[in-house]
Amino acid sequence: MTDRTHTVTDSIFGPLTLVATDGELSGLYMVEQRHRPAEATFGSRVDSGFGADARPCEQIFGQVIEQLDAYFAGELTDFDLPLALAGTPFQRQVWAALQEIPYGETVSYGELAERIGRPTASRAVGLANGKNPVGIIVPCHRVVGSTGDLTGYGGGIERKRHLLDFERATRESLVAQ
Repeated sequence: MTDRTHTVTDSIFGPLTLVATDGELSGLYMVEQRHRPAEATFGSRVDSGFGADARPCEQIFGQVIEQLDAYFAGELTDFDLPLALAGTPFQRQVWAALQEIPYGETVSYGELAERIGRPTASRAVGLANGKNPVGIIVPCHRVVGSTGDLTGYGGGIERKRHLLDFERATRESLVAQ
């Protein structure tokens, strides 16, 4: 039987809903996010007690919140979390490729399609990118149009712009140190 729970945490983008399935992160959703599932699918809500003595399905929330806080503080550039990403084999292939895009850099949908060995599938890559259930952590915001334009982001173009600007500035300050 699947154990699914969720919690809500604050961020610079407002509340983020975190969903765990059997102790692994399976969702991170922003308010008004496109392709956000119905809340009824998130399981029961928990609001505290995410430490070592928490139920296994809830311990992940403490790890996610800690890493998100470090990310937004400019101290973390790569997430290391157990993920349970439900999707088609093609979607999971795209989501795995997203995790290979370096922090603070971007690639086009066409480049990402080439990276996964499907050079004519840029539109399908875009659709899979938009269905990413764990935005920010699986960095779909790092994919841009062929001309570098900011196109399509489930959390909204302004959030995408903010994430990219934030990562570029953080990367530059890390390089300067």
